[in-house]
Amino acid sequence: MDVAVSVQGLYKSFGEDEVLKGVTRDFEEGKIHGIVGNNGSGKTVLMKCICGFLRPTRGKVLVRYREVGKDMDFPENMGIIIETPGFLPGLTGMKNLRLLASLQKKAGNETIAETIRRVGLDPALKKPVGKYSLGMRQRLGIAQAIMENPSLLILDEPLNGLDKHGVQEMRALIKGLRDEGKTILLASHNQGDIDELCDTVCEMDGGIMTMVRES
Repeated sequence: MDVAVSVQGLYKSFGEDEVLKGVTRDFEEGKIHGIVGNNGSGKTVLMKCICGFLRPTRGKVLVRYREVGKDMDFPENMGIIIETPGFLPGLTGMKNLRLLASLQKKAGNETIAETIRRVGLDPALKKPVGKYSLGMRQRLGIAQAIMENPSLLILDEPLNGLDKHGVQEMRALIKGLRDEGKTILLASHNQGDIDELCDTVCEMDGGIMTMVRES
C-alpha cells in the first residue's frame, strides 16, 4: 500500500484546550478519504496540520514519507480548500487565479481558463468576485485548488453553498480527480457527499479519530 499521508500520534493544544488527542492514521494514495465530525471535533485543525499551516504540539505528519515542518514547511504538489476561500473582491475570477498562479508559475493562462470552465464558470466573466454568489465563489475555490494539477487535495467542506445541480457537478468532478490517480482528503457535513464519494471514512469526535468504513 502506498501511503500519501501518514498522521502519527498527533496532538494539538491551544492553551489549555486540547483539540487533537493522539490522532494516528495512514491515508492511501489514489483514494477519497472522508473525514466526518461536528464543528469543533478537530477536523479542520487536523487538515491545517497536514498542510503545514499549524504545527502539532506532539506527533508528526508525513506527506509521501517526508515530515511536514522538518523536511519541508509545506507539502509540495498539494491543492487546498480550508474554510472560505479568500479572493480579492475587486478582481475577476480569472485575474484572482492568475495572481495566485504567478507564485509558483505552474499554470499558464490557458490552463487557468480551462480549469475555470471545468468547475462550471466562465473565464471571460467580467463580474468581480465580490459580486459572486456563495456557490460561484466555492466553484472558484475548487478551481484554485486544482489548477496546478496537484496529486494531493485537502478539501474542507468543498461543496458548501452549492445548489443541488452544483453539488452533482462537483461530485462528478471530484470522482474524476480520483480516477486521474489523485489522493483526496474530504471533510463534509453532508452524509450524501460521504456516501457517494468516499472510499474510506473516519470520524472525528472531541479530537479523537475512529474508523467508520475501510475501503
